[in-house]
Amino acid sequence: MSKQGSPPLTIQRLEPKVKRGLTVVITGHGKGKTTSALGMALRAAGHGMRVCIIQFMKGDLYAGEWDGVKMLGKLVELHTTGKGFCGILGNPYPWNEHRANAQDAMELAREKITSGKFEIVILDEINNAVKLKLVDQPQVMELLDLKPELLHLVLTGRDALPEVIERADTVSEIVEVKHAYRKDIEPQPGIDY
Repeated sequence: MSKQGSPPLTIQRLEPKVKRGLTVVITGHGKGKTTSALGMALRAAGHGMRVCIIQFMKGDLYAGEWDGVKMLGKLVELHTTGKGFCGILGNPYPWNEHRANAQDAMELAREKITSGKFEIVILDEINNAVKLKLVDQPQVMELLDLKPELLHLVLTGRDALPEVIERADTVSEIVEVKHAYRKDIEPQPGIDY
C-alpha cells in the first residue's frame, strides 16, 4: 500500500534479452538442497512455467512437498521414483532394488527432458544416486547433452561430480553450520520433510 499522497508502487516484470536454459547444481552437506529446488519450482509456477520434479532417492517416508506440489496444480509434476535413502535410516531395500528404481528414474528423466513439455526439470538427489552407484556418471553426462537449449535443468544432492559442476552454469554448495539432529532433535514436519 502506498502512503497517502505517494504514487502507487509499480511492479516491474523483467524479461531477459536472450533466453537461455541453465544447468543448476545444488550440492553440499548442509540442509536445504531439495528445499532450494522446490523454491525454484514455486517461483517458476508463479511465472506460469511447467516444471517436472523427479525424486531419485525419496519415496519410503512421507514428505510434505508431495501434497504441497499438488496445490500448485497442473504446472508442477512430481515423480517419486525411489525407495528411500539407500543404506540409511533403517531402509530395508537391497542395493539392487535401489539401482533398478534409479535406472527407471533415468529413463523417465530422459523422457521428460526431451518431451518439450517443461521449462524446468529438477532431478532431486541425482548426485547421491551417482555417489551410491545407482546411476552411472556417463548417464548423467548424457542427460546434460540431451538438455534442450531453453530448458532449465536442476540437479540436487551432495557429492556432485566435478564433471557436472564444470558443465553447470550455476552451482551452489549448501554448507552445514549447525543442524538440530546433532542435538538429538527429531526431524520436524515442514522443516525437515
